[in-house]
Amino acid sequence: MNLNKKQTQYLKGLAHSLKPVVLLGNNGLTEAVVAEIDFALNHHELIKVKIPTDDRETKALIVDAICRETNAIKVQVIGKTLVLYRESPEKKIRIPKI
Repeated sequence: MNLNKKQTQYLKGLAHSLKPVVLLGNNGLTEAVVAEIDFALNHHELIKVKIPTDDRETKALIVDAICRETNAIKVQVIGKTLVLYRESPEKKIRIPKI
């Protein structure tokens, strides 16, 4: 699923008031963390993940790995916070069509 600019802006607005649901620890991206992100996406559809690194390349690799492993869409990355979206079967969030 690809999001257009208007849909991305809508999700950014919804994510603004959210608190991070998953925090990566010193061990980085482990299978347990990926499983927790997957569970949170199933439950909430739109989540924030805190990535504790200042290195842009490392952060980009982690973000790509999370998106690939969970089949989620990266909505945005601000600082150390990643916003992810994945539609669940219940479709809790109604995204504008256009």
